[in-house]
Amino acid sequence: MKEEIENPFPDNNCFFCGSENSKGLQLRFYWDKVRQEAYAEYLPAQHFAGQGSILHGGIQMGLLDEIMGWTSYAFTRKMAVTSGISVKFLQAVYICGENIAIACRVISREGPKICMQATLSNSDGEVCTTATGTFHILPADRYRELIQGK
Repeated sequence: MKEEIENPFPDNNCFFCGSENSKGLQLRFYWDKVRQEAYAEYLPAQHFAGQGSILHGGIQMGLLDEIMGWTSYAFTRKMAVTSGISVKFLQAVYICGENIAIACRVISREGPKICMQATLSNSDGEVCTTATGTFHILPADRYRELIQGK
């Protein structure tokens, strides 16, 4: 059963998930309690092409990083920041007028570090890109300081 994950970001201006960012992707994320994973779909816009109709690798990496952040939040209900990410491009992701899917699950958690595995799949359900990432969970006051630039 999937439930939408409430957006914990106060300014709603994030490029990937901010509902107030008119130039952003405005993604919505869902938590599947049975599978214990976060999930989102995205319809890539043509202006995010790298070469030809291939979705730019930087956008793919950003989508995978974003789903990991949301997975971390859904799993812990605490804010976290990326401390490391490794991406593998297995096959091209084409911008073809159909949704792609990103999904992520927790691999392990040790203290303030949480490790996750994410996938980006094309409209046929084929995994095209994978990422493994480590995020560092922050105390609420440290997170506020970080985003305020102090």
